[in-house]
Amino acid sequence: MAELRPHVQAEEFLARVRRQSGSAGYKLAFLTDGEAKAVAGFRVVECLAWGKFLYLDDLVAKSSDRSKGYGGELFDWLVEYARAEGCEEFHLNSRVQRFDAHRFYLNKRMFIECHHFALKLRA
Repeated sequence: MAELRPHVQAEEFLARVRRQSGSAGYKLAFLTDGEAKAVAGFRVVECLAWGKFLYLDDLVAKSSDRSKGYGGELFDWLVEYARAEGCEEFHLNSRVQRFDAHRFYLNKRMFIECHHFALKLRA
């Protein structure tokens, strides 16, 4: 996860995960082959716009193991998990400059549905 979220200090990581787990149902899933190869952070939520859906906060494969299918395998597991949970949709946001990630998601039959707007409240 440190490869995807380098701004999160190692000593703060567990506390953040615990807070998000308690307040938002955040879960971690990972794929191993003797060691961690890919990890995902996600939550099942419900809103008026989309009904019940799985929101994928984080998905990363270890840089030395990219293009070996680990991220795709974990992604496919998340889709099945969402179906089993009765989700109607599967959502994520991806920064505009992450072209490789966009190609991956488009190859997984996702489509670009909306713009995400943000306002920084602290510097």
